[in-house]
Amino acid sequence: MEDFDEFVRARGDALLRYGYVLSGNSEDAADLVQEALARLGDAWTRVRNKHDPEGYVRTTMVRLHIRSWRRRHREDLVAAVPERGEHDRYGDADLWAELQELPRKQRAVLVLRYYEDLPDQEIADILGVSRGTVRSQAARALDKLRIKRVLQEAR
Repeated sequence: MEDFDEFVRARGDALLRYGYVLSGNSEDAADLVQEALARLGDAWTRVRNKHDPEGYVRTTMVRLHIRSWRRRHREDLVAAVPERGEHDRYGDADLWAELQELPRKQRAVLVLRYYEDLPDQEIADILGVSRGTVRSQAARALDKLRIKRVLQEAR
């Protein structure tokens, strides 16, 4: 089990950043990492010998995240928008604000495609959708981001 502890110490911060990119906030990111690592701990002997442990954890995190938003079937609404950059400890606040406005599935596709650099088929397998759905969700998300940029520049 010492190997598992070493893995958590070595990759824990990177997994937390990945969870933050997926979920959009520190609390949900920590929950995703904790649950995924708990599942990895249960399967450690099998996973470390046959698979890439970090890939296993990241895939588990994506599936947990998708499961949570499938259950909710709604967007989280807030009473007030936080000050710019208030919760941004891991990256560009402007980019995160724009991604946050996308539907969750589109956001997950962009994160997996551009942050994780995964091919469309692997994204489809992770999300449990077809490759065509991945491509259409990515195209829609990028269109929304482009339109928003054009409108901002026109002001």
